[in-house]
Amino acid sequence: MPSSPSRSSTVLLLGTTQTLAWASSYYLPAVLADPVSRELGITSTAFFAAFSASLLASAMIGPKVGRTIDNLGGRQVLLLSNGFIAAGLVTMALAHHPIVLWLAWLFLGIGMGLGLYDAAFATLGRIYGAEARSSITAITLMAGFASTIGWPLSGWGIATIGWRETCLAWAAAHVVIGLPLNCCLPGAAHAAAPPAETSDPSVRWDRPMLLIAFAMASAWMVTAAMAAHLPRLLQTIGATGTEAIAASVLIGPAQVIARIVEAGILRRYHPLLSARLATLAHPVAATFLALLGPIAAAPFAVLHGAGNGILTIARGTVPLAMFGPRNYGYRLGLIGAPARMSQAAAPLLFGILIDSIGAWTLCASAALSLGSLIALMLLPERKA
Repeated sequence: MPSSPSRSSTVLLLGTTQTLAWASSYYLPAVLADPVSRELGITSTAFFAAFSASLLASAMIGPKVGRTIDNLGGRQVLLLSNGFIAAGLVTMALAHHPIVLWLAWLFLGIGMGLGLYDAAFATLGRIYGAEARSSITAITLMAGFASTIGWPLSGWGIATIGWRETCLAWAAAHVVIGLPLNCCLPGAAHAAAPPAETSDPSVRWDRPMLLIAFAMASAWMVTAAMAAHLPRLLQTIGATGTEAIAASVLIGPAQVIARIVEAGILRRYHPLLSARLATLAHPVAATFLALLGPIAAAPFAVLHGAGNGILTIARGTVPLAMFGPRNYGYRLGLIGAPARMSQAAAPLLFGILIDSIGAWTLCASAALSLGSLIALMLLPERKA
């Protein structure tokens, strides 16, 4: 077997390419929606509908992507993701009609399904087997800065060279940076986990699988809703626009700090403990906000961000601990599909709720998080 690249270099490569992938796809609509919608003569709702459809496309291909990584390793899949994301960005740059915009988001959706966290986690599981937990945490620490890096860069690009040229610049980054770095990832020859074809090719939707899928779908619906509407939601409880934005900025640092805690203190425990604490964070934060009003906006953002930071890790580590590395990528694809569908629906559904009931929307988000907590509490802390 060829000498295996060091774990630290693999983490650095994947962390860098994940940061690029998230910044140039999932986090792009926040700054791109308004200028694109104005130029194409559509509403921002129509733009986000195309984005939601892309998330559904990524959910549909998730199980197949996971099975492919189980069989062949992740390098080829991640290289393909660079190609699809770059193609989507180029298509968007050339869009002068809504149909072309939808085609661009279709390419981007396939690229996200091939190249975001689930694919990266599956790649690490294929390389390191049951010992992948620390590497999963490490790449989420790096990619946790994707919005911090991506939003300012995209905003600066739109202001200086225009949104079309910004899309082309991100596409070029995938060719010049993403492809070469993903080429350096370990191949299947370095894998510690057995390929999927040596194991049972079917994965049953048993009780633990269903509980994990429900827990992740509920939790990620809240995450997507807060990502889309948090400043607006904080204003419904009396915060000013400046206060709401200032509080929302705290989410990113809170995510990173929570992931450091997970890597240091919580790694000694079963990842279910981390996941349970993470799902409890949002209801506790919502209670503070309901009782104290705008003064609790910053603590709410910190608690919510901390929970979200650990949930990202739990999405990969809980299935690995419960079921082991065999069929790990395929399991992630199956478990992740409902979560991606709920993410796609969350911005629209919670937008309607905020318009209808205002701050009482927090009751819905807290209930979803508590439902996720209950599902996780019903799981035994078993190890594969």
